Amino acid sequence: MATTKSTAPRSILHVDLDAFFASVEVRDNPKLAGKPVAVGYSEGQRGVICAASYEARAFGVRAAISTRLARARCPQLIIVEPRHARYSEASDEVMELLDAWSPVIEQVSV
Repeated sequence: MATTKSTAPRSILHVDLDAFFASVEVRDNPKLAGKPVAVGYSEGQRGVICAASYEARAFGVRAAISTRLARARCPQLIIVEPRHARYSEASDEVMELLDAWSPVIEQVSV
C-alpha cells in the first residue's frame, strides 16, 4: 500500500533556506556562481547587506553589516540590489514543492 499525505505518519520538518536572496541571484545569473555575492542596498554610509553567499561569508560578509564594512572585508564582493518581488516568486516555487509533501505548512518568512 502506498503512503499518501493522509496515511503518512506525522512528522515535523523545519526548512531554513539560508542565504536565500543570494542563492536566487546566483540561480538567476549563473555568472555569479562561485563568486562572493551579497544582496544589499546602496554603497553609501547607511547601506546594509541583506544576504551573503557562502563565498562572501568566507570573508566575514554576512547579513546586517554595512556595505562599507562588507567591501572592506571583501574588496571583490559583488553587491546586487534586492529584488524582493523575485524572492517572493522563488519562495512560492519552494512552497509549492513543499505542499506536495504535506497538507499543513506554516510559513514564517519569505
